[in-house]
Amino acid sequence: MKIIEYSFLAFFLLLPLVLADLRVGFYNATCPQAESIIQKVVQKQFATDSSITGGLLRMHFHDCFVRGCDASILIDSTPKKPSEKSAGPNLTVRGFELIDEAKKSLEAACPSTVSCADIITLATRDSVVLAGGQSYAAPTGRRDGLVSNPDDVNLPGPTFSVSEALQSFTAKGLTLNDMVTLLGAHTVGLVHCNFFEDRLSDFQGTGSPDPSMDPALVAKLSKLCAAGKNPTTFLDQNTSSTFDNQYYNQLLLKRGILQIDQELASDNSTTGIVSGFASNGVRFSQSFATAILKMGSLQVLVGNAGEIRKNCRVFNPK
Repeated sequence: MKIIEYSFLAFFLLLPLVLADLRVGFYNATCPQAESIIQKVVQKQFATDSSITGGLLRMHFHDCFVRGCDASILIDSTPKKPSEKSAGPNLTVRGFELIDEAKKSLEAACPSTVSCADIITLATRDSVVLAGGQSYAAPTGRRDGLVSNPDDVNLPGPTFSVSEALQSFTAKGLTLNDMVTLLGAHTVGLVHCNFFEDRLSDFQGTGSPDPSMDPALVAKLSKLCAAGKNPTTFLDQNTSSTFDNQYYNQLLLKRGILQIDQELASDNSTTGIVSGFASNGVRFSQSFATAILKMGSLQVLVGNAGEIRKNCRVFNPK
């Protein structure tokens, strides 16, 4: 496992004050093996499917950007009560079984102690490290939410402009640098053809491919998508399974898959950040650790708020 050490003291001084409600080692007394239990489950899954890193990163993002990091994305829909899972952007979110397995092991070791929200946070961190990303200490102490409503799901989409996407991020207290950094998670992400097919042949109704996409990539993806059944491709076509800065280098080569990704390289407000990360992998890794911890602190429930679910897919019985 690749771990890059650096000064955590200086690192945590940069984090928002909201993290005062969370702390590293929150479960040291109540469930000391909690983090190792989660890590083992992630290691097992990663050994057979390294793309799980992208899946967990997407789950974490989609959870935090709706009602805050409260595991509301994990609640199953029922015929009478739909949940966030039934919202369009969440239909392709994956990794739920991994969370279930971790929760089952944690309930056996220390019942009703570790929240599903913290499982998502820690599993995501562990998967990033396994993929070659920088290790970071993740504060815990989140509690699980009591609401999961598909109407609350309003996420930045793949065809957003940089300015439109930034509005979504700033509404959550995140900066332009945070946005460009967190989109770097696409370095290990997968995407279905329906999210980018318009760029291949009829971009914005022009009847032609998106001129900002490398023609060789257009040809490759057109062949893939023509096969039918909405297949997937990697968002980073170079080092697809490694958490590194190559996503940004691909953008500079006009090889971004999603429209929002490619626009990062051409928009005046973000092109410098993209170039900086493309030329300095360590800078990206450190920026990512800071940004994902900041995102992971969004609107968290702590103390006596919310609950600690016994089953991550359903609210506790009243």
